[in-house]
Amino acid sequence: MKLGGYADRVAHIDLTTAKVEYKSIPEEWALKYIGGRGLGVRYVFENGPKVDPLSPENILCFMNGPLTGSEANMSGRLAVTTKSPLTGTVTDSHHGGWSAARLRWAGFDGLVIKGKAAKPVYLYIENETVQIMDASEVWGKNVHEVVKFFKAKYGEKDLSVITIGQGGERLVKFASWVNENDRASGRGGTGAVGGSKLLKAIVVKATKKLVKAADRDKWKAAHQKALAEIMDERVVTSPRKGGLSVYGTNVLMNMTNVIGGLPTRNSQSTGFGEQAELLSGEYVKQNILVEDPTCHACPVACKKEVEIKEGPWQGLRMESVEYEPAWAFGAHCGNSDINAVAKMIDQCNDYGFDAIECGNVLATYMEATQRGYTNGDGGLQWGDTLKMVATVDKIGKREGIGDKLAEGVKRLADYFGHPEIGMQVKGQSLPAYDPRGIKGMGLGYATSNRGACHLRGYTPAAEVVGNVLGPSTVGDPLAWKGKGEMNFVFQNVHAVTDCLDVCKFATFAESLDSFAAQYEAITGVHSDPGHLLKVGERVYNLERYYNNLAGIGEGSDTLPQRYLNEPSDFGGSKGQVCELPEMLEEYYKARGWVNGVVPESKLKELEII
Repeated sequence: MKLGGYADRVAHIDLTTAKVEYKSIPEEWALKYIGGRGLGVRYVFENGPKVDPLSPENILCFMNGPLTGSEANMSGRLAVTTKSPLTGTVTDSHHGGWSAARLRWAGFDGLVIKGKAAKPVYLYIENETVQIMDASEVWGKNVHEVVKFFKAKYGEKDLSVITIGQGGERLVKFASWVNENDRASGRGGTGAVGGSKLLKAIVVKATKKLVKAADRDKWKAAHQKALAEIMDERVVTSPRKGGLSVYGTNVLMNMTNVIGGLPTRNSQSTGFGEQAELLSGEYVKQNILVEDPTCHACPVACKKEVEIKEGPWQGLRMESVEYEPAWAFGAHCGNSDINAVAKMIDQCNDYGFDAIECGNVLATYMEATQRGYTNGDGGLQWGDTLKMVATVDKIGKREGIGDKLAEGVKRLADYFGHPEIGMQVKGQSLPAYDPRGIKGMGLGYATSNRGACHLRGYTPAAEVVGNVLGPSTVGDPLAWKGKGEMNFVFQNVHAVTDCLDVCKFATFAESLDSFAAQYEAITGVHSDPGHLLKVGERVYNLERYYNNLAGIGEGSDTLPQRYLNEPSDFGGSKGQVCELPEMLEEYYKARGWVNGVVPESKLKELEII
């Protein structure tokens, strides 16, 4: 392959036979799907949609994009793609930090892993070589201990450790891969797939070797323009000035609360009142913030490291009290103790599972307790922080009721005999935006290919905090009209930036023109916004086609009835419900789908078949 930016080297690893092959990326795939999410999904698609997610036949892909490891803003991202054990859909989950860049500096665009090892193993990657190594010494250990072990073994300098904890080993359905202690590929249960293969960790050793552009002059101009957009003092990404940089993602807590878009007590309410302030980024900064770490090539530094100064967890230092997990263990569980929130996020990072799903299973258990649905399986009261922390330990160890919670929200609500209390779509729980107060996000949850997700098409960028496409398209969060077209565009934008693979927050500032110019300068492939949007559309349709073939068809794009029938009770959205059927009609028209199914004509138009 002659394209710039790529190492043109993917390691294909068969854990059953303990063999590693090095292959080029098919150039047609690189042109159609670029990298990261797109290429990962293509490999998963080729492996077939009928595989059991936890069987040796399922594959697990770790994929970079052509901007990864370059000077491009926020380009330290890596996509983990597989068939999800939580949802049965194709899934991709991304993490930041430094491991993605180091994997590229080590000479790889990605890893494609299949089979099952005879005993626990890890992969050691250095100098364009992958070795399969014995992991017996670290099997049974949690993330933080594993990271310490490998740093002692290989030295801290130029080293990244991506690992599962006990959550992945015990096949918790929402287990994750965790990079450098706290950066998680959180959603979809990718860590459980690793555990099913007895793959404990991926250890990468590589010195900095920035990816060079195919056209250095074009690159210089493109990079300067993109950096100026990120640094602009008017946008949330502006270093040390914008809200995202100053307060982290948790700058959103007070915003969503005021507008009645903050799901509270398992979405029985749409706001947490004055208690939301005690969970906010502003409160964190004033009371427990100690450092602002950052990822490769990122001037924003949205990560917030904190230290608990009092109470039962005094002295704990961890990252990162971000908006989604702060909400999940906070308002969603009727809890306003930020110290307890930090403790539970750290537990999730250490056990290696998704904090969003974990907070949701606690909230589901709490509502089941409130309504007398627990069938004698104990109980958990709203805001009972000590018991919440103990329950997270039970999930990580699959002890008692923790064994049921480890199956995720959908299975837990079904176990209690009341699926209506499970706030989930396609088996994955909802994040921190209530569809009654932020209606575009409701449609986004319903139509997400990997189950409920705010990152498929982040409409709050338009509905709450501004918009990647310019002020003229900023929408009223309570209006449903126009949200079908908005989701169509936003989903395509985020699909292609996931292919490049850059942080979502870059889209808060950088234009599609800038992304296209950087892609063209790096690879030598002519690009413009229309080209990138078409790639994004192709990836989104390939995912939907995979899901259709896996049996996820008409009627799967839905929301819990609570959001459709129970009016909001708080803030600016009071009295509202989510008009999903009307938005779906508009969305399907924009997509060219028939009731959620991709027709053959669309697949041919996008050159998928």
